[in-house]
Amino acid sequence: MNKPACHAVHAANRKTKQMKVTTSRKSGFTLVEIMIVVAIIGLLAAIAIPNFVRARNTAQKNTCINNLRQIDGGKQQWALENKKADTDVPVSADVAIYIKNNAYPTCPASGTYTIAAVNTDPTCSLSASGHVLPAP
Repeated sequence: MNKPACHAVHAANRKTKQMKVTTSRKSGFTLVEIMIVVAIIGLLAAIAIPNFVRARNTAQKNTCINNLRQIDGGKQQWALENKKADTDVPVSADVAIYIKNNAYPTCPASGTYTIAAVNTDPTCSLSASGHVLPAP
């Protein structure tokens, strides 16, 4: 029993039609997905940025306190080597030679240092922000 020729043609057409079926869905992100990602990134930034600012301020304060210690040590050494009284006040050049690299330190937060007398701790202009030598 032979099938008619037109039946074979219709069967061939069905096979090719089935083979041509492809999905036309384009891959990518929807607007909602992108908005969610942007919102999450914004939330993380809102949490992280204040912590970075706080860490920077703390590091600057600690560096300033360390500088004040170096200035005080240089001032004490200057007084001992030059047989100065407790009320004598050195200048920054006198103290700088007792600090590493002969460089007078500067406050990282743009404050200014006051050396004061030998019996007085040096101070920073940002002392209200905690840039103060701790009591011994």
